[in-house]
This record gives sequence, C-alpha cells and structure tokens, in this order.
Amino acid sequence: MITYKIYHTSNALPKSWDCLNHNDIFLKQQFLKALENSCPNNVTPYYIGVFKAEKLVAIAIVQRVEMYLDDIFRNTNDNYLIRKSKQVISKIVRGNALIVGNIMHTGQHGLYFNRHEIEYTQFLNEVFKALKSIAQQIKNTNKKNVRIIAFKDYFKADAIHKYGHIFKREKLYKVQVQPNMVFTIPEVWKTKQDYSSALNKKYRDRYKSALKKGKVIEKKELDLNELIKLKPQIFQLYKNVSDNARVNSFILNSCHFIDLKTALKDNFKVFGYFINQELVGFFSLIINERKLETYFLGYNNSLQKKHQIYLNMLYDMAVFGIENNFNTIIYARTAMEIKSSIGAKAKAMDVYMKHTNTFPSNMLLRFIVKYLNPARDWVERHPFK
Repeated sequence: MITYKIYHTSNALPKSWDCLNHNDIFLKQQFLKALENSCPNNVTPYYIGVFKAEKLVAIAIVQRVEMYLDDIFRNTNDNYLIRKSKQVISKIVRGNALIVGNIMHTGQHGLYFNRHEIEYTQFLNEVFKALKSIAQQIKNTNKKNVRIIAFKDYFKADAIHKYGHIFKREKLYKVQVQPNMVFTIPEVWKTKQDYSSALNKKYRDRYKSALKKGKVIEKKELDLNELIKLKPQIFQLYKNVSDNARVNSFILNSCHFIDLKTALKDNFKVFGYFINQELVGFFSLIINERKLETYFLGYNNSLQKKHQIYLNMLYDMAVFGIENNFNTIIYARTAMEIKSSIGAKAKAMDVYMKHTNTFPSNMLLRFIVKYLNPARDWVERHPFK
C-alpha cells in the first residue's frame, strides 16, 4: 500500500530520510534545517514522505510562497507604463503558490524516489494528493487560496517528461524557462594553468585583463566568525544585486549565509573580496558531491565595472572547481552570455505549472511566465581552442 505523510518541520522527518540514496545535498536534512531556520519571510517549507507499507521510498520538497507586488518587483525606477504592467501581472501571480522544489536555487531539487520500490506514476500521484492536502490546510488555517502550483526546473532529458499525461490530467502545462548554465570540467584539467592554456587567444587575453583589473582585490575564504562579523555588509551587497534583478519572489533572511555555514560546514563556502580592507563583494558555493553549485553573490555596484568584480568571480569559481577535482560547475541561470564566455553551456529547462483559476488566468499566466523569463537574445561564446 502506497501512502504519503506531510511534515511541517525538518526536525520531524523520519530517520530514514537521509538514508535514501539521492546524493543531493539540497534534499539532505542538514540543508533543509538550515534553509528552514533562515527562510525568507514569505516562504514556508513542507516535506512529503511517500511510504510503501512502513518503508520510506520517496520524498518531495514543497515551498509555499506568498507573492505580492513588492516581493516580485523591487526596482522602483521604472516608467509609468512599466509600473502599470507590473501591477497587472501582480494581480495574476500574487497570493499563495506551492512550488515543488527550491525557489532559491536553479535546478531540480524537489523530488526523489527509489525506482526499485515505487513507480514514477505512483510517486507523482501521491505528490499531487499531498499538494491538495497542503492547499486545504492553508485555506483552513490561513483563509488563503493557493493560486499557483508549479514543479520547477527539469532538463529536457529528465524522465519526468515521459509522464506528461499526469500533469495534463492535473491541468498543469509545460513551459520553457531560462537555461541552466553548466560548465563540464575535462578530467585532464588540474590547475589554473590548464584552464588558461585551453582558452583561445581572444579569451585568454580577456582572462588576463580581468585578473589585472582585479589585482587590487584581496580574496579570502570567510569562516563562520567572519560571516557573523560581516553580516550587515554581506546582506547589503547581496541586496545590491538582487534588487536589480528583473523579478524576484523572495528576499533572503540576513542570517541565511550564517545558518548555511553552521549546518553545512566545509560543504558551504563563502569568499570575500576586499579593497583596502573593505568588503566590496562576495560569492558563495555549495559542494554537492562532485558538482560545484554556485550560490548567491553580491558586489559594490560602483566598483564592479572598474575592477570587473563579477567576471573575476566567475573565473574564480571555475578555478576552484578545477583545482578541487569537481566534474561540473552549476553556474545557474541569468547572464548567459558572460557565463558562456567562461566555458559554461546552456542546458534548456522546463517547469510545469498552473493557475488554480484555470480560465482566463491560466492563459494569462503563460504570457506572464514568458515575460518574467523572456527568451533573451544572446550570443553563445566559444572560449576554448
């Protein structure tokens, strides 16, 4: 007999949760606990366990996201027409959404099942039952209706697409979103020199130019005590970048990086960029088995261009991945062209989603998703010989 159970805190998860062979740190209890402790104010996590008899055979991560105009659009410098269009959009997407996955990171980090114990169809059926139960709980407790349901970030080759009939039955449709930028590291590369030697002349010159412009920057990994000491500066630098994004659905808790470092220890890295002992930028990384996952970053906008802070960060992420024997660097979405100039390749991704007011809101939601995730014109770069 297949059943499901909903958990409201990571502390309540069964002991067998981490015993499932999912090999994804984003599904591990230590990460979920840290995320729960420092969730954005508008995000509430739920955890679904699927059981075969008494045995845990599958898990799903769900996030309730309360989205309103100030959360979604934070750039206040728009002209009148753009502000009005954003207000129209917010009327459709605002309210409660249930997201299967992690809205704070690109990629499929929401589902895992033991293929030897349960079929994909059975698993998805239980997840949908659980989603309906969570939506009813929210309505009963908070007097709020869930307006959007989404399963996020699946590569084109993911097996989930073979079960499109289940999503169709539940009135979810598939839409392509911005790609994930993925850098596959050749096994023979072991040093920074291996990387630079593989670049063609144009991009090797660009690499050297970025290093020269960033020469004044002192770079160092930050330990827990330094993260605590620099907490206000780190949060402000993060906000500098986040507030300029086209769209956002959350604002990180100011303790987010401290909580992740406390929980993940050496599996969470934060590197600070200093000029004259002042923090002017940072980037963070999550070690996920042999994948290096780039995480949030921030920088001083007034110094970014002069010292090519962002470009230096991308290069430093690549070098860290090479020198520490990772096979893949997940650069995530956005800034596709500059990431391709480092060596990352675009991998298309899809989400499944619906508006619970199926008509006309679902039709409008299709256009809104395309507006929020436009098919940007960009030139793929080919930096290697």
